[in-house]
Amino acid sequence: MSGNKTPTTRSSSGDVTAFLNQAAKTPVRAPGAKNGRLIFAMDATASRGPTWAQAMAIQSDMFKEAATVGGLDVQLVYYRGVMDFGASPWLGDPARVANLMRTVDVEGGNTQIVRVLRHALAASKASKVNAMVFIGDAVEESQDAIADAAGQLGLQGVPVFVFHEGAFGHSSDPAGRVFRQIARITRGAYSTFDANSAQQLRDLLKAVAVFAAGGRKALEDYGAKTGGAALQITHQVSGKT
Repeated sequence: MSGNKTPTTRSSSGDVTAFLNQAAKTPVRAPGAKNGRLIFAMDATASRGPTWAQAMAIQSDMFKEAATVGGLDVQLVYYRGVMDFGASPWLGDPARVANLMRTVDVEGGNTQIVRVLRHALAASKASKVNAMVFIGDAVEESQDAIADAAGQLGLQGVPVFVFHEGAFGHSSDPAGRVFRQIARITRGAYSTFDANSAQQLRDLLKAVAVFAAGGRKALEDYGAKTGGAALQITHQVSGKT
């Protein structure tokens, strides 16, 4: 597969097929719509199994928050298994986005982060993408290849908001170093979370939704209003310490 092409979807199980079939039936926004566009990418490999259900519920909340500041079209992307990779159409209904997300379950496999970044690059070249969220817990690919793909996405003006599950924040954590690099190169933001920080993840994801739907000014207003974890995203995106 060429690195310059949008990855195609491969399925090896019934629920992957169901995910894509349901997505195909979901109405897509009109081409001229002015909504913000957000790619929401998930590592759905088996290592995320223990907290998967909790994460699904939290992630659903972010789409509801976006509706309070303006429209947001979302494309769900996931990888798992032996090169299984799914990408939905652009969806504008928060309830449908959440329901579609819940049809994805975990399956053992290696990470496909480069593929996610290249997919986002191709999507952004087709039509503006305001931001990308990536949620994962591991890196099993070449750091140089990931940095190259992230650099191309950064040049395209797509910030990546990386949420690192199960991290302890140690500077020696190899996955953390790569995830921070993705966020830095694309001028996005990096944050860690675990099973005990559900509210923090919820607040951070809402902040990203606000940014994608309303831009930096909307994010700054949201951070000033809510404080707490949302300010972490606001400061990183604004380049503040």
